[in-house]
Amino acid sequence: MPTNTLTPQQQQRIDARLDALGFLTELGQAFTDAGHELSVVGGPVRDAVLDRPVNDWDFATTATPEQIERIAGPWTDASWDMGREFGTIGIRHGRHELEITTYRSDDYDAGSRKPTVRFGDTLDTDLSRRDFAVNAMAIRLPSREFVDLFGGLDDLAARRLRTPVAPEVSFSDDPLRMMRAARFAAQLNFTVAPEVRHAMTSMASRLDIVSAERMRIELDKTLLAAHPVVGLRLLVDTGLAGQMLPELPALILERDEHHRHKDVYEHSLIVLEQAIALEERLDPRPDLVVRLAALLHDIGKPKTRRFQDGGTVTFHHHDVVGAKLARKRLRALRYSNEVVDQVCTLVELHLRFHGYGSGEWTDSAVRRYVRDAGDQLERLHILTRADCTTRNQRKAARLQRTYDELEARIAVLAEAEELSAIRPDLDGMQIMEILQIEPGREVGEAYRFLLDLRMDRGPLGEAQATEALKAWFAAR
Repeated sequence: MPTNTLTPQQQQRIDARLDALGFLTELGQAFTDAGHELSVVGGPVRDAVLDRPVNDWDFATTATPEQIERIAGPWTDASWDMGREFGTIGIRHGRHELEITTYRSDDYDAGSRKPTVRFGDTLDTDLSRRDFAVNAMAIRLPSREFVDLFGGLDDLAARRLRTPVAPEVSFSDDPLRMMRAARFAAQLNFTVAPEVRHAMTSMASRLDIVSAERMRIELDKTLLAAHPVVGLRLLVDTGLAGQMLPELPALILERDEHHRHKDVYEHSLIVLEQAIALEERLDPRPDLVVRLAALLHDIGKPKTRRFQDGGTVTFHHHDVVGAKLARKRLRALRYSNEVVDQVCTLVELHLRFHGYGSGEWTDSAVRRYVRDAGDQLERLHILTRADCTTRNQRKAARLQRTYDELEARIAVLAEAEELSAIRPDLDGMQIMEILQIEPGREVGEAYRFLLDLRMDRGPLGEAQATEALKAWFAAR
């Protein structure tokens, strides 16, 4: 039987959160005075017990949406009712946003994850329909009675995820809950109970009824969590990744050409962790583009693997092939064009540094590296550095020194030439005036010639560029 009793420390945490928002107790009293129940439910309770920040406050009540609006009116600075058909009314009190939902007892059709909403009349029934026991705890207001009918408190202590009802029933009702298991595992660094893992594995194909947008949202939350590799391993091990990101489990059977003792799947997860460790170069917050690029940077290897004499394995052009595969998959998952372009640029360029050797690149090659990376240069620095997973400490140190030198050269050239805004010495209007030509294909060819010249020789100035342009045009 579950203990369902808070420790004094846990009770203090909950009391402190509620005391900081004194109006919640008043709100609970208002619902009680009107003859209704009001309880804090789900994530806020879980996070308060774990002493994690509580950002969103969710409530459940016996009141209907119309009654919610009437009772909460005196505490409401603004409200929204886009979830009215599901029984949810949103309100804002000062800087705090709350969502209050009528108790529900839903029916699901086997071919859809959208329920037929039925309002319920007990907190017990409402909690039983939630995804995991750790999210099925509640605190009644204004009494602050703690309600834990499904052992959520024990699960928090054991750092595990279980469903309030049989997982087969829960996941059949809403298959997206299987991906939520991976997300919560990544956010909380929890494991899933054996019966939950078994159900996820046997029911992975149920993701077919989930929209690409919803799967993308859960994948993003998993990637942006504190422990994304925990969630990703769960998705792969249960077969769920094969339903929505098949390129990831496909890497398990491949061997990395530099590290024959590790498959590319393990290498990719290590690169992801190392990229996360370098993200502060950009921003203290998690960076989705960096994490997607790190995870997908080698997905071109399965299609490009070739066996050579002597047991050598090659993956020629896996960067280009990988960028194409990444574009196709990210579009299928309904990522924005901006994210798709950024991730694919990084995947396509992630090997470019290895042509640098021991620093033999000319200034022209450095300029092209910067130009091709564009506004993704800093992310490319992160990905390239993270892509070193060798256990040879001497080799790792050499690669790091070499990349340090490349970044230093980029900084020197950038200061002298404004590399981030490289343009030819002449613009399109000047080209047409100098060559006496009309807008068209020839202007574009001339522009590209001048841009290549700028890359090779650096800034020339208008006079030298004009002379070179005339010579090039005459030679045509």
